Amino acid sequence: MRVQVAIIGAGPSGLLLGQLLHLAGIDAIIVEQKSSDYVLGRIRAGLLEQGTIDVLDRAGVAARLHAQGLVHGGLEICFDGVRHRIDLHGATGKNVTIYGQTEITKDLMDARAAAGAKTVYEAQEVSIGDFDGEQPKVRYRKDGVAHEVDCDFIAGCDGFHGVCRQSVPQAAIRTYERVYPFGWLGVLCDTPPVSEELIYVNHERGFALCTMRSRIRSRYYLQCALDEKIEAWPDARFWEELRSRLDSATAERLITGPSIEKSIAPLRSFVAEPMRFGRLFLAGDAAHIVPPTGAKGLNLAASDVHYLSAALIEHYASGATAELDAYSAKCLRRIWRAERFSWWMTNLLHRFPENGAFGQKIQIAELDYLVGSAAASAALAENYVGLPY
Repeated sequence: MRVQVAIIGAGPSGLLLGQLLHLAGIDAIIVEQKSSDYVLGRIRAGLLEQGTIDVLDRAGVAARLHAQGLVHGGLEICFDGVRHRIDLHGATGKNVTIYGQTEITKDLMDARAAAGAKTVYEAQEVSIGDFDGEQPKVRYRKDGVAHEVDCDFIAGCDGFHGVCRQSVPQAAIRTYERVYPFGWLGVLCDTPPVSEELIYVNHERGFALCTMRSRIRSRYYLQCALDEKIEAWPDARFWEELRSRLDSATAERLITGPSIEKSIAPLRSFVAEPMRFGRLFLAGDAAHIVPPTGAKGLNLAASDVHYLSAALIEHYASGATAELDAYSAKCLRRIWRAERFSWWMTNLLHRFPENGAFGQKIQIAELDYLVGSAAASAALAENYVGLPY
């Protein structure tokens, strides 16, 4: 098979890139190791920056988002038992929108199916090669049959554990990583959210977050030790612990119910540099991971796709390579700013045992400054709604 672009990975970044290239008349195939049901069943975040919504609009897949998404003009930070609102829209003129990543994936899958674009799910033994030359190749097995795809470019959208970054020679890539000494215990339940906007909680027992997926589906998180086991957290214990970290008024309003999904996720910061290797381009989690505190993971993937799709479209329209050559530098400038913000939010709100009582006092002092200073609140708001592309 011969295509112009081979995309490895059918998560949001791969599907979004495929949709934008399809609309531009560029022939692309998506190769995914998992089944479509598995990809669609992954429970992930869903807070979207305006820039991400703009990209989804350009891709023609945002109708349901605009109809069902929850637009938020602010967020709340709770410490010392008191909630304080940060006015995102007032400080920046922008909002964020709650719309689950699962729903975005479904919208993109439906658009790709309607277009009849080439997608291979449950591909086995996926490998890439010759991306340092003029004729890159993707190889895989499907239903016991070997396939080879010749292409001009490969887009590695296959996540942190994917084959694309692992195929790059170690001498050609540098990675930066910070692994945090705790995780997030998350619960998804079909109950009304406890608040109209997100509540970030700094508490002596650990961080907590109250968020949502819709007006009838809530998502709650607790900071927990990395060695915690799901079995040790029945629903009753989770709700009791969450209430203990909330302010009294919020705890009283909390509506609980049986969890429909429960998981523990470790937190890490990770960046791989560069993001281009000959005719291979990394995008999304294949190149970077952020702790979820700043809600930047999906949004960074969308900005990567924005830059990569524009570069490929320009190249096929005119033969130009300037944007392809600039891809890595453009992405990394925005990535490192998001990494900084996510690191700052994580350090501000979580309990770090090694910091002791002094560290906790410093956190409270910084939080007090943050909510009391218009300039500090505006800086948080500017980063939270998303820096410009």
